[in-house]
Amino acid sequence: MAKITVLPNKDICPSGIIIDNAPEDVSICKVLLDNNVNIEHACGMVGACTTCHVIIRDGFSSLEKSSDLEDDMLDKAWGLSSNSRLSCQCKVSKSDLSIEIPRYTINHAKENI
Repeated sequence: MAKITVLPNKDICPSGIIIDNAPEDVSICKVLLDNNVNIEHACGMVGACTTCHVIIRDGFSSLEKSSDLEDDMLDKAWGLSSNSRLSCQCKVSKSDLSIEIPRYTINHAKENI
């Protein structure tokens, strides 16, 4: 099991959080939600939007390669970087991760406010 460090995000996770024992082969988005990090996921975690976009600050190379569909969606994400992923599409591996949730998304309406 891996450790996921979520860097502080003013709106979603102001103090940041460390998730110990994140299960392998589960999407990062699901792990975050299961640990009370209310990351947006407007499409229901099917890779059809970019609201769950994260930037992998450490551990990017340990993740499986993104699909062409994910790459196409990521082109629409706010604050895209070379280490960007859709958290609903990338699964936790054995390696520890450090992730940043960008402050903005392309979503015009937010839930859980």
